[in-house]
Formats: sequence, structure tokens, C-alpha cells
Amino acid sequence: MFAIVKTGGKQYKVQEGAILKVEKLEAEGTVTFNEVLLTDDGKETVVGKPTVAGVTVTADVVTNGRAKKIRVVHFKNKTRFQKTYGHRQPFTQVKVKKIEVK
Repeated sequence: MFAIVKTGGKQYKVQEGAILKVEKLEAEGTVTFNEVLLTDDGKETVVGKPTVAGVTVTADVVTNGRAKKIRVVHFKNKTRFQKTYGHRQPFTQVKVKKIEVK
């Protein structure tokens, strides 16, 4: 069984036991995702309008961290303008515990 979950403006495909990195969540311990867009149990696929009613995904927070640094460069031709800076996006790593259909 798998589900499509929306969190942090992005959509993730989750299965029980899967570990994934999502946008930073202000949570410790257990997280519940209520915005489930699709579920599939191998026999039947249920697509929400916009979400599937009565389905929640429970996950444990493994760690909070920051991704590798990316370099951002702004450059304008012929004017000797150049600006460089870096960015590290914060994330929360979660382990999906249960997909619950009520």
C-alpha cells in the first residue's frame, strides 16, 4: 500500500517503513499528515477531491538537519557586477510508521 502526501508545498509518495526528507517541520516525536491526495492498496486506487477523507499517515521524526550548500551566482554582463552567496535548505527526515484508513 502507498499514498501520496502533501506537505510543505510538495507531494511525496510514502509507504510504510519508508524514510524520506520533507521540508522542515516544527515537530518532535510523531507527525501526522492529514493531506492525503491518493491511496493505493494494490487492488483499488482512491483519488481525493482534493484530499481523501478519513486517511492519515503517521510518521516518526528521525532528525532535523540542513542540506548540502548550493552556490547562487548573480551576474550581469559588461558591467562588472557579480554576486555569489550560498544557501542550505533545512529539512526534517521522517520514517513512515502507518497509513491508516478509517
